[in-house]
Amino acid sequence: MTKTLGLIGAGNIGSALARLAVAAGLDVVLSNSRDPETLTGLVTELGERARAATPAEAAQAGDLVVATVPLSSYQQLPAAALAGKTVIDTMNYYPERDNRIAELDAGEQTSSSLVQRHLADSLVVKACNNIDFVRLFTAARTTGAGDRSALPIAGDDTAAKAQVTELLDALGYDAVDIGTLADSWRSEPGTPVYVQPYLPAQPEGLTDQEKWRWFSEAPSNPVSRGKVRELTDTTVRRSAGDARATL
Repeated sequence: MTKTLGLIGAGNIGSALARLAVAAGLDVVLSNSRDPETLTGLVTELGERARAATPAEAAQAGDLVVATVPLSSYQQLPAAALAGKTVIDTMNYYPERDNRIAELDAGEQTSSSLVQRHLADSLVVKACNNIDFVRLFTAARTTGAGDRSALPIAGDDTAAKAQVTELLDALGYDAVDIGTLADSWRSEPGTPVYVQPYLPAQPEGLTDQEKWRWFSEAPSNPVSRGKVRELTDTTVRRSAGDARATL
């Protein structure tokens, strides 16, 4: 059972997961690419269950570890410190941000397969990459709630996926196993299960400022296990080089 969640990356997704983990009674060890002192504000907000550390220290401390950095930085993940760990990969390939990665543009690999190749001694599970950070936090519900949402997960190791499923349940989500890391393209940007299903319809005619306010305040749209399965089973693969953020 996960008692401590390590986080490498404390941006929007990492912060949302840290808040959910603390609310679920877990300890969290946060890190980023800068000095741990830069996380003082977030750690103070989270309370006594949280502390800041270096990426290697967060990796070593976590029973499970979340890697949530820009994909362009995946080779900076501390492979030695993560050896033997289950690593949750929330990262997505956005060519306009990450620069072009030839293997992804050619459809030869998924982004999670590249992460697994770098973390050869870890067990990588793709999760929490298909929902925006606002809904990730606000859509969480207790087990059995009628409006509980599900998230797709993918990985090559059955036991590691079971660990992540247990964690997601504690954080407020059901999990839908969509296959191996080679199948994780089914939840990548631009696919039917990416972001939009968790959002209500956006009103027409909004200005850019109004769109951001709407995005920040819009309620979550529940997405069931069955809906996630339907969306991921029927999606058609396209080149990762064409991936774009849906929002």
